[in-house]
Amino acid sequence: MGSAFDEMGEGPQLRAAYAEIARWLEATPPEALAAKRAEAEYLFRKVGITFAVYGEGGDPERLIPFDIIPRILARAEWERLAAGLSQRVRALNAFLADAYGPQEILKAGRIPAALVTGNEQFRPEMQGFAPPGGVYTHIAGIDLVRTGPDEFYVLEDNCRTPSGVSYMLENREAMLRLFPRLFAAHRIAPVNRYPEELLATLKAAAPPKAGPEPTVVILTPGHFNSAYYEHCFLADEMGVEVVEGADLFVENDVVMMRTTAGPKRVDVIYRRIDDDYLDPEVFNPDSMLGVPGLMRAYRAGNVALANAPGCGIADDKAVYPYVPEMIRFFLGEEPLLNNVPTFLCEREEERAHVLANLDTLVVKLAQGSGGYGMLIGPHATAAQREEFRDRILAQPAHYIAQPTLALSTVPTLVEAGIAPRHVDLRPFILSTKDSVRIVPGGLTRVALREGSLVVNSSQGGGTKDTWVLDDAPSAQSQGQSQSQGFVSC
Repeated sequence: MGSAFDEMGEGPQLRAAYAEIARWLEATPPEALAAKRAEAEYLFRKVGITFAVYGEGGDPERLIPFDIIPRILARAEWERLAAGLSQRVRALNAFLADAYGPQEILKAGRIPAALVTGNEQFRPEMQGFAPPGGVYTHIAGIDLVRTGPDEFYVLEDNCRTPSGVSYMLENREAMLRLFPRLFAAHRIAPVNRYPEELLATLKAAAPPKAGPEPTVVILTPGHFNSAYYEHCFLADEMGVEVVEGADLFVENDVVMMRTTAGPKRVDVIYRRIDDDYLDPEVFNPDSMLGVPGLMRAYRAGNVALANAPGCGIADDKAVYPYVPEMIRFFLGEEPLLNNVPTFLCEREEERAHVLANLDTLVVKLAQGSGGYGMLIGPHATAAQREEFRDRILAQPAHYIAQPTLALSTVPTLVEAGIAPRHVDLRPFILSTKDSVRIVPGGLTRVALREGSLVVNSSQGGGTKDTWVLDDAPSAQSQGQSQSQGFVSC
């Protein structure tokens, strides 16, 4: 792993987008920054912006760490990223439609058929059925990393139930409250339209049988889920109900919601529970989280599910290496964003390479998330590498490996002062049958421990506000400084 690219730079290499931030940091005493950090923590703690860490004793709820120094992207940089993200999500939706339809890309041998139809996330129940509007992944979160001035890579695709957008919105709200003058000194593209855009996306997914004003709900597993705060936040922002499985029932293949005024028809469900728990009649019969008969209503065209069941094959890390081929096959275009080179451990030659180079590679579970089940070779002990060697040999198809990239760094306020820390970026992409929409920026996740490359909040990472510098009027003149409103649930 080489030296990391510093996104701010310094001296003659100071990047123009960071010029005002550099002046602000130089002029602000350390004790003032520390006071603002404490104020930010108070704001987040006051409204309960927490996440759950599974597998730990005691209270699993934690306050997500928030860094007050924003991460900056120039408009030209963002426009290149947005074009690549739109292209990628269009190809992923086309792949899902094909995988559950004619399977042309499999017949053409461009993706191994067994990798798709034999995948644990492949849902035969979706074969031969087209969701309303033909869209499978309405809400996607694509993780990006940067290694140089013009070098961005897609690290992974999240096409099932991507989380984190509430932190993107609350981070912006916190920065607006804490640093209004700093905002006034920049022209920052707003993000506060995301709930409105999300609601429009969900309504656009409504089946033809829905009325002119479809009823939208968010289906949550409940308050023990790690993203429960986000479910409540988005429901509040969109003005829709957040429901659990027990709040819904199916009658005559129509989904109904229990209300104090009597049953009410539901047209669109933004589901934040995994496929296995959606409908005990079809998937896990022991599930108490889902709605019996939901898939019957779905297949009858009486309700839309966002995202569609079966999207998991599109964000499987063993399928990820084939996304560039999907772009070529379905869109007839060359990929605008590159993948990280990836080794599939189920292939004998690639497995041998991985096992011989565990000290330099990152090894991941093909269906893992949240930073769990991962080995970062250069930072691992000999015992940890041997443990992963045994895991790979026992279940090679469950693992992939990638080079250890020198992720870019940005200035971050830590206990010792201001220091560079590694970051990634998760933009959120909304898809309808007619359009792809992306709010400028996304969620920047930061590895707070010195030298760490793991940005996941479950592994000690934090978040930052992401500013896309705009050529439009300043953020305040657009009304950006008005409160988006904190919400607690």
